[in-house]
Amino acid sequence: MLGGNVFGWTADEKASFAVLDAFVDAGYDFIDTADVYSRWVPGHQGGESESMIGKWLGLSKKRNKIILATKVGAPMGSSTTKNLKKDYILQEVEASLKRLQTDHIDLYQSHWDDLETPVEEPLQAYATLIKAGKVRVIGASNFSAERLTAALKASETQHLPRYESLQPMYNLMEREGFEKDLLAICENEGLGVLPYYSLASGFLTGKYRTEADLNKSPRGAGVKKYLTPKGLGVLHALDIISDRRNTDQTAVALAWLLTRPTITAPLASATSAEQVKSLIKGVQLKLHPEDVSLLDEASVWGESSSQI
Repeated sequence: MLGGNVFGWTADEKASFAVLDAFVDAGYDFIDTADVYSRWVPGHQGGESESMIGKWLGLSKKRNKIILATKVGAPMGSSTTKNLKKDYILQEVEASLKRLQTDHIDLYQSHWDDLETPVEEPLQAYATLIKAGKVRVIGASNFSAERLTAALKASETQHLPRYESLQPMYNLMEREGFEKDLLAICENEGLGVLPYYSLASGFLTGKYRTEADLNKSPRGAGVKKYLTPKGLGVLHALDIISDRRNTDQTAVALAWLLTRPTITAPLASATSAEQVKSLIKGVQLKLHPEDVSLLDEASVWGESSSQI
């Protein structure tokens, strides 16, 4: 699953189009973005990624070859407030459709839970959009176990559309948040899981091993927290497996996710066609049981990880 957070940010138009073409031309089809990407960049308001994808769709004529996912609910522009109110969703979907140059969104996701809004209110908005043919399926992202459970119950009791997927942060460095409470819900309810930050903001590619390495990209500061004995132990495990399987750390980290219960497709971004090849290798790589055990041991949570 190709993440669109870099489009219009660290990937300009030429690079974005090359990445999108390489991904789809290789036979893959799931592209994920959000209305808010890339609001965090000075001078951006949000919508930059959707606009870039929309321009590519308009020029490439490849809309029928992809599953298009986007999100709503994160603060846009100068706002600092999450918003999943019905009227807001019905307004924002039109902006997303226009930017994406499409008449429908395959997977529309509640990006961040809006704790000020009852869980059933966004579902009511999605019911309207599904009936109108503007949205096909809905999902949630960044929901607590309690609120996700409440939303699923509201869908059942009030005959409203149901979240069919969850997009949580989940990777070898960030396991507890998903595994502790959310994994069981997804298993029991049959939700597909689309983990974001599958490569821990690039840390699991192996290019950040010292503080000096943090200057290698604009995202480097975000991985400083992983430069710990545990983090270096995970990198060492990735090094061992990538060497013996004749691949790279990126592929191994993604392949590990695909061995986990409920995982449908890991989400990762790329800024070049060459990076797309590494993502695809991760989908194709089948880890051996001893590989999985080594990574599980290095990344374990709830106790000190073993030294490798």
